[in-house]
Amino acid sequence: MKVSLFITCLADVFYPNVGKSTVELLEKIGCEVDFPKQQTCCGQPSYNSGYDKETKEVAKHMINTFEHAEYVVAPSGSCIAMFLEYEHLFHEEEWKEKARNLARKSYELTQFLVDILKVEKVNACLKGCATYHKSCHMTRLLGVRDAPMKLLKNVRGLHTVQLPHDYDCCGFGGTFSVKMAPISEQMVDEKIKHIEKTEADILIGSDCGCLMNIGGRINRLGKPIQVMHIAEILNKEME
Repeated sequence: MKVSLFITCLADVFYPNVGKSTVELLEKIGCEVDFPKQQTCCGQPSYNSGYDKETKEVAKHMINTFEHAEYVVAPSGSCIAMFLEYEHLFHEEEWKEKARNLARKSYELTQFLVDILKVEKVNACLKGCATYHKSCHMTRLLGVRDAPMKLLKNVRGLHTVQLPHDYDCCGFGGTFSVKMAPISEQMVDEKIKHIEKTEADILIGSDCGCLMNIGGRINRLGKPIQVMHIAEILNKEME
């Protein structure tokens, strides 16, 4: 099966190991992965800020970039969810259909593993106690809720604990964390309190934006909690 990697901005710039882990994981499962170098930001920040005209040009570029792909997979539910918004940017039926075609073949990593490849066990192994943060865009917009935990429960040596109020936003929300910083800070502090209640030593997430926000606050507060993307977990000690 041929897969085109959509790396996303945050993974590309700040979390390269997430991209590396995603590729290695897919290849070990038997996928042939390619990386279209002309890919850019999906346009979500501009779209959420009301710049539809500018976002439309980004959307056209990304549609053309992945037009050849059999499947598009990204380590981010948020960015894949943005692909589903593309058709609403266009009035031209030609571009609407192209946007729908991209959306139909685009998947978040765990969604692709569980729903398309029918894989729930990847022979990963990591000893520790972990809790999982459910990101807003991935659960509410993309509708991916169960796939991550189906995979995590099969990681050997990993004990998972339910995160209290796991559907609560961490306060990132893209530009929200910049425009509404005091509110965002209170939200992430509340999230960290819930994480601490689990007594987990690892926080796992599927969106780099959430992990950057929570992880950054954890570091500033000096909390002994390791923050990891689910791709990194699933790629640990595969056999």
